Amino acid sequence: MNASASEPPLLEVDNLKVDFHTPTGVVHAVRGLSFTLGRERLGIVGESGSGKSMTGRAILDLIPYPGVVTADRMLYRGRDLLAMPRAERRKLRGRRISMVMQDPKFSLNPVMTVGDQIAEAYRVHHSASRREARERSLAMLEAVQIREPARVFDLYPHEVSGGMGQRVMIAMMLIAEPDILIADEPTSALDVTVQLQVLKILDDLVVSRGMGLIFISHDLRLVQSFCDRVVVMYGGKAMETMPAAELADPAAASRRHPYTLGLLGCLPELDRPKDRLATLTRDPGWMR
Repeated sequence: MNASASEPPLLEVDNLKVDFHTPTGVVHAVRGLSFTLGRERLGIVGESGSGKSMTGRAILDLIPYPGVVTADRMLYRGRDLLAMPRAERRKLRGRRISMVMQDPKFSLNPVMTVGDQIAEAYRVHHSASRREARERSLAMLEAVQIREPARVFDLYPHEVSGGMGQRVMIAMMLIAEPDILIADEPTSALDVTVQLQVLKILDDLVVSRGMGLIFISHDLRLVQSFCDRVVVMYGGKAMETMPAAELADPAAASRRHPYTLGLLGCLPELDRPKDRLATLTRDPGWMR
């Protein structure tokens, strides 16, 4: 799944910063983040407020006012996203780079059927008839393992379960066949069984389509088992980047950042229960 050595990255981010200028001062949401993305599953983990979601939104040019995004480079297939006219960058959004938000209840239009919303996403990026858009939408619903896609097509968002709503969101984001999918906590509101089903859908689609996936999560064990590489963020900065297999490998513990070790130490272990979970000790030097 990983890109070959001769293939350029799908995405290159160098020194990304997201700042919010407020009446009480500047809030630094992302502080000099750098990473590359090939045809792989890249996990971004960290506590709430560490800048994970802001990173995804900055790539898609979705940072609201008074946010300001800067970077030394932010390249999609060698094209400078920050130097692009806003209209051209808007055309890439959804067509080449898509994002699945956390909760489908707040992302789906409550007065449109889920099928019409998927079909609309397809027609926005392709010159297609209503009939073709419907056929492609039904095929996409089937691809994300929704039973009776013709019936679900005509349902409204409040008529579908949380797991089905998340699959509808994935179908909507993938119907345009993007090169990069950003998944922001796509399984956080789902029970364990549905969570595994959604992850399998994402994995199958990434492998079959050769996409790059940015998987944003706070669940270290989930990221370790699902992703190829991991970026650990704290306070808007990347503490370290590593192969996912090394995240909890005892043999690699000596190479891990203290913050990463602290996060791992806070996790409960069913086979080795503790009377009290460890408390993460933070070093002000991490923000320098």
